[in-house]
Amino acid sequence: MQQVMTHSRAETVALGRRLAARLAPGTVVAFTGGLGAGKTAFCQGLAEGLGCTDPVSSPTFAIVNYYRGPRPLAHFDLYRVHTEADLAAAGFYDYLDGGAVVAAEWSENCADALAAEDPVRVHIERVDETTRRITIENCAL
Repeated sequence: MQQVMTHSRAETVALGRRLAARLAPGTVVAFTGGLGAGKTAFCQGLAEGLGCTDPVSSPTFAIVNYYRGPRPLAHFDLYRVHTEADLAAAGFYDYLDGGAVVAAEWSENCADALAAEDPVRVHIERVDETTRRITIENCAL
């Protein structure tokens, strides 16, 4: 387990880019952290690090945003998803089988199903307006 402090949105994005370099196709990145913690900013860095060129936005209403690139990223918001059947209906396993890196915000809602995928776990804690404490498990930076 590693813990990193970032002091700006730019540093959080940069940490996401760094992690992306370590991810194999079909990896699940399971995010936890409250509203406004920086999960989407971190995912922007993941997308950039994977070579995706589409603009990154929160998948809150769409449930999944797909970013094309040499190593694609499927970015899920699991806030309203609670069962493995819901995951399957949203195409979660199809993206994995297709070799995309899959980032899952609000992963605690499907913790049991995601555990079977041996995810990289990223917890982002908001310390103050600009500072984040980011804990990464199951992947060395």
